[in-house]
Amino acid sequence: MAHILTMPRQGNTVESCIITDWKVKEGDRVTEETTVCEVETDKASFEIPAGACGMVLKILHNTGDDVPVLSPIAVIGEESEELETFAAIGFIGKVDNKEDIDLSLLNPNSSPDTPHLTLHTPDSAPHIQGSSASPRALNLAQSHALPLNTVPGTGPQGRIIERDVSAALEKRPALTAAAKARYGEILQEHGKGLDGRITLDEINVSFNAPHSSLNAPGSALPEYTETPVKGIRKVIADRMHKSLSETSQFTLNSCANAVKMQDVRSRLKTLDFLPEDIKSLKITVNDLILFAVSRILPRFLYMNAHKTGDSIKIFNNVHLGNAVDTERGLMVPVIRNANLLSLAQISSEAKRLATACQSGGVKPDELSGSTFSVTNLGSLGITGFTPVLNIPEVAILGVCGIELKPVSSNAGAVSFEPHIGFSLTINHEAVDGAPAARFLKALCEAVANIDLLLSAG
Repeated sequence: MAHILTMPRQGNTVESCIITDWKVKEGDRVTEETTVCEVETDKASFEIPAGACGMVLKILHNTGDDVPVLSPIAVIGEESEELETFAAIGFIGKVDNKEDIDLSLLNPNSSPDTPHLTLHTPDSAPHIQGSSASPRALNLAQSHALPLNTVPGTGPQGRIIERDVSAALEKRPALTAAAKARYGEILQEHGKGLDGRITLDEINVSFNAPHSSLNAPGSALPEYTETPVKGIRKVIADRMHKSLSETSQFTLNSCANAVKMQDVRSRLKTLDFLPEDIKSLKITVNDLILFAVSRILPRFLYMNAHKTGDSIKIFNNVHLGNAVDTERGLMVPVIRNANLLSLAQISSEAKRLATACQSGGVKPDELSGSTFSVTNLGSLGITGFTPVLNIPEVAILGVCGIELKPVSSNAGAVSFEPHIGFSLTINHEAVDGAPAARFLKALCEAVANIDLLLSAG
């Protein structure tokens, strides 16, 4: 019996995955371990193995599709595989009898001499200039003003199917709304599009007057490039929009004296009170901040919380999200029970998770469940910013760069000392400004006296 490959569940909180690349095509032979496709969530990317030996009979989703977990994505079997089994369970379509099955729908390598038997569906597609189109292909073409007489069909008996329309749309330039209204008519007459993004005025100029370039004189570069927002970038965009639109975000800014923190970093290998395991690690400023946050948060548990609907869930242990910049976008792996870990353990776990994120090997469960997050832009010279909440968390700490600030001594003299900036964003629906300010003040004091905090464990 054919194997139905489904979208696996990547962690308890992942509801769907985006197919980023198919590694096989219909007709390819695979083993159980063959990577069939790559998928990604808003957190990480994964490879999906075939799970069975045989031929890829049917690919059920296109690259870029956002597919719910546990949904079928491909059919793997043999050329002679009967299709009633997966038709009966709803993957292909309703089949009343064997004669209604078109084997070519699932077997792209069937011989041209094989009799084609049409898979009957309730909807019939209109006949277009000697070739028919499937309902899905017709709807997709109509929604994008694409004349079907410009689309070659690759389905049974030359039928135009959805993937044919999708392929044609990928090759066609992008349209403005006004241009789309007339583009179908122009394509029927000329049979081709134009370079660049087409506006209504450009269409009129291009077909009624000599073409004039939009580029600067002598320039070989296009006026601009346009990239669709899709994949993980779209998921991140949607999450940021959801965060800002569904919460009342409010940011407080402060700074802490960084003299002792810089001194601790430079003397880690010689300080007697530090354990040996710390001396072997390259402790960073971010490690020290994570450690300080893990020790201060238990005193202000209302900051270590989630707001969902009309309830607030306060956590006793600190599961610390640490934002990591990767080529694929921002990821926030979680340091579990950070309040129970030493500085060395926090530093080691932060480095392990960051490496896993950047290499694409991070696990889904390592990217969920944080109760408070830290995001650090200090190394990029940022002196203040507004972090966006990692909902449903009620707070996120932004770490800024170190600057020299004037400090007055008891004798009235003024000196300049390094200070590290902090930007704390809260959900004002769950936390008021004054309680948040008290937490930020305590954190600044802890960072300013990081040596005492370390000696206390």
